[in-house]
Amino acid sequence: MKNDLTDFDISQYLDNNEIIAEYLTQVIEEGDMDELFSAIGNIAKAKGISQISKDTGLGRESLYKTFKKGSKPRFDTVMKVLNSLGIQLKVVA
Repeated sequence: MKNDLTDFDISQYLDNNEIIAEYLTQVIEEGDMDELFSAIGNIAKAKGISQISKDTGLGRESLYKTFKKGSKPRFDTVMKVLNSLGIQLKVVA
């Protein structure tokens, strides 16, 4: 008997703002920038890359490349995507 396993896709579980906020909080606490960019990409995928593309003016292919592992996206690109997702960064002293 052959077992077919599928890759885990976290974007399928990012279906409400509380889960998304907790996910990002955990990733930020870990401090890994590659993981942070990947997490933002997962959230964008969950919300719909086509809509994010329309909201930001960035191409779909460009968005996929921007948030893949090892990428070094520009801060303004990251902020455009976060804004289109309705995510605000807050600095607390």
